[in-house]
Amino acid sequence: MNTSNPLKNLKTDIPASILVFFVAIPLCLGIALASGAPLFSGLIAGIIGGVVVGAISGSQVGVSGPAAGLAAIVLTSIGTLGGFENFLLAVVLGGVIQFLFGVLKAGVIGYYFPSSVIKGMLTGIGIIIILKQIPHFFGYNAATEGSFAFFQVDGGNTFSEIINSINFISPGATLIAFIGLFILLLWSNVLSSKGKIFQLIQGPLVAVVAGIVYFFVIDENSFWGISNNLLVSVPVPDDAASFLAQFRFPNFGVIGNPQIWVTAFTIALVASLETLLCVEATNKIDPLKRVTPTNRELLAQGIGNIFSGLIGGLPVTQVIVRSSANIQSGGRTKMAAIIHGLLLLISVILIPNLLNKIPLSVLASILFIVGYKLAKPSLFKEMYLLGWKQFTPFIVTVLGIIFTDLLIGIALGLMVGIVVILIKSFQNSHFLHIEDVSNGKHKIKMTLAEEVTFFNKGAILKELASLPPDSFLDLDVRKTRYLDNDIIEILEDFSEKARNRNIHINLISERGIQENPESFIQFFQLQLK
Repeated sequence: MNTSNPLKNLKTDIPASILVFFVAIPLCLGIALASGAPLFSGLIAGIIGGVVVGAISGSQVGVSGPAAGLAAIVLTSIGTLGGFENFLLAVVLGGVIQFLFGVLKAGVIGYYFPSSVIKGMLTGIGIIIILKQIPHFFGYNAATEGSFAFFQVDGGNTFSEIINSINFISPGATLIAFIGLFILLLWSNVLSSKGKIFQLIQGPLVAVVAGIVYFFVIDENSFWGISNNLLVSVPVPDDAASFLAQFRFPNFGVIGNPQIWVTAFTIALVASLETLLCVEATNKIDPLKRVTPTNRELLAQGIGNIFSGLIGGLPVTQVIVRSSANIQSGGRTKMAAIIHGLLLLISVILIPNLLNKIPLSVLASILFIVGYKLAKPSLFKEMYLLGWKQFTPFIVTVLGIIFTDLLIGIALGLMVGIVVILIKSFQNSHFLHIEDVSNGKHKIKMTLAEEVTFFNKGAILKELASLPPDSFLDLDVRKTRYLDNDIIEILEDFSEKARNRNIHINLISERGIQENPESFIQFFQLQLK
């Protein structure tokens, strides 16, 4: 498929943008609510993330907007900085810092996340999406929308919300949620292959229209009705003046406050990490396997945050929920992200009342499908079959995201991944072969790896200490291209002990064989030049 001309892919990008639009609405509003910010600020961030960041970014399938991972930081910062306008200044400055990260080529960090952790992140987010949407699916109006952390701002947690929803099931909301889910499955598994009309008009749009029609047809006060508090809640201005009044502007008068700069750097750092993680994840699930330029992405996100902060929006990052929804629904170029942002802008200006007739339970059914595609059970089996060195960081990341939050879960997965690397390094630093010789003495051959670092000190010290007296050691370094100074010092110290224990050393290198070398340091300075 040709993706060099975005206009040639509108037949796939437009339907994808509509799905992302429906996914984005409750998330933009929910994240703003969870952040203690005006609801309109979440919509501004969604519009900026789609239109501005989407246009500048080098990612073809990534979609940006307000991030759930920043909600706790935003909530705390608005209070400590003395108001929302002061916080907006921190967002602008955070964008400037992010832009500098891009200029300084800090995006290279994104290439060092292990594949097992990235897959764990995708799977963990998929499970979290499903768990967090269960209360909304059944019409529990107290459920927190937009929060992806285990412990929520209302004092509950992911599972307590699900348990509470059992006692407050709304029959109408649940019914239309199941109808929406049926439409989505019918569309994706049957109708999509029956004709082009079913590819152009996709299941999510039909499910949402069905939800709106249901709300209008069924009396909200009846048993099967849906109450207003179970619907989308977009701010509705009375006129143009009240619409413009929703925009807020940063207070540049507090730019000298050190706390503003601390918050700005925190936003820049966390937003950049979330973006780079999302970039790596979307690269993996992009069917065309394109590679996003990470430094350009940081530049785009920085510009996006500058614009968002200047007009009253929350911080933006590239976000995996919207990005994966875009990919799953056939988005091929950045036009899908841009159009979704334009749809947000047009809808909040022209049809906010119609948006406010969409049942949240229908949107939950859409997110169920998104979550399932991210966390397919077959992936667990696939990772398990790859062995414990891949499965352990994967499952730790998944559980960490479910029971803490996104960044902590990823940090736990990375730490386990580093431990696995250390174990592998310990095991692979050298190869030892022992054989008996006719006179009863042992002949040992130790072959060092291509790169031997201080991580391997423990393994090599253990092997050298276990050599029996009156033995022969052939130390083969012909494949070694890097030898840490710590290892050279270990060998230097061992040469003294070897003389005391009558251990004969042959050093085998590309320069030949040297018996009982006087100085390992001098030898390796020549050998490894």
